[in-house]
Amino acid sequence: MRLVQITIPAGKREAILDALDGHDIDYVVTDETSGREFDALVSFPLPTNAVEPVLDDLRDTGIDRDAYTVVLSAETVVSERFEELQERYSESGEDEDRIAREELQAKANALAPTLTNYVILIVVSAVIATAGLLLDSPAVVVGSMVIAPLVGPALAASVGTVVDDPELFARGVKLQALGMALAVLSAAAFAWTVKTIHLIPPGMEITAVPEIQERLTPDFLSLAVALGAGVAGVLSLSTGVSTALVGVMIAVALMPPAATVGIGIAFGQPAVSVGSGVLALVNGLSINLAALVVLWYRGYRPEHWFRLNEARSRTLKRVATLVVAIAVLSAFLGGVTYTSFENGSFEENARSAVEDELAERPGVSLQHFEVTYGQAVVFGTPQTIVVEAGYRETADTEGLAAALAGRIEAETGRTLEVEVRLRPTQTAGEGVDSEGWLPPWLDRAVPSGL
Repeated sequence: MRLVQITIPAGKREAILDALDGHDIDYVVTDETSGREFDALVSFPLPTNAVEPVLDDLRDTGIDRDAYTVVLSAETVVSERFEELQERYSESGEDEDRIAREELQAKANALAPTLTNYVILIVVSAVIATAGLLLDSPAVVVGSMVIAPLVGPALAASVGTVVDDPELFARGVKLQALGMALAVLSAAAFAWTVKTIHLIPPGMEITAVPEIQERLTPDFLSLAVALGAGVAGVLSLSTGVSTALVGVMIAVALMPPAATVGIGIAFGQPAVSVGSGVLALVNGLSINLAALVVLWYRGYRPEHWFRLNEARSRTLKRVATLVVAIAVLSAFLGGVTYTSFENGSFEENARSAVEDELAERPGVSLQHFEVTYGQAVVFGTPQTIVVEAGYRETADTEGLAAALAGRIEAETGRTLEVEVRLRPTQTAGEGVDSEGWLPPWLDRAVPSGL
């Protein structure tokens, strides 16, 4: 529910009150005594989804931006006529929670923070995200998302497009670009400092850190996360619900990948920056696309009808641009998804082949199976298979590596080097530890070509 207050310009009292009577709206008129160009102040309660159509009708009577229109949230309205009005608008088929265009613009403006605060929060968030990634701490990474002010600019740009507010659109786009650039630069500077003063172990392999690995190989599931965040952000904004939690979701899609780009720059690994950079770009574009489509679908249009065609054309052009950009970047996502599927299938089939071969050798059991990949961070291909197996003294291990290589080739169609590491096991006997493994000094070194 909303309480609307409007100053009535001189000579417009009768037209405005007739319009309110036409909607069966209860109102209170207070005479204006300040001596300015207004005759009175009219106040009336409205259901949330009635604010926009009523204000549009009142605007037709001659109210313009020179008059003051204030829309306040009302907790409770006790009135039989208001209940009838609320029921009538609920039966109109419109979403009861949909806020007016004017409220939407005001909220979008409020979500785009002042430049100073925005810059400070972006830098602090990027530094915390970088520390969390290097520490492999999901809790710290999540903490960085809470303070990242990225939801406002993304939604502001989309609102500015559909309601034909060029200033709001430009502000949203500029803040998004500035935010991502600042995040990358801040992360790179912090990661370089950490590496230079040895706050992390020398020679640390950043691609082996799980939190960083997650941002190196983006696939189509990442696209679903970004689109969902954009839809959720717009729905929360257009229904007047707090966007704080949704803002965290949008930051999830943007801040960690941007910080990973900076880490890749600081450590001199372009492949790390490319993979995470594509993820950040795709996520940012997808959030904007989802926000634009949902806002237009929910019926938000420019204030003046003669600007409708121009706004529609501009929205379609921006949607088309976003779709094309996402499609181009999605070729990378598709390649990653395909590579991940192929490698996953290969690992499954190769492990099955190893298990089948060992099943035919009584006394030999698989302890560990691992596939190592080439140097490529994103599109790595299988290079070596490492098999660790336990065996009893009576087991047949002769030619095991060659047999496994042949079995894997027959199963997968790929010829790879197979490295076998054997450890003798016993169920009882002197020198055997509690798990049945011989102490390390009694392990036999088995050549990889055995």
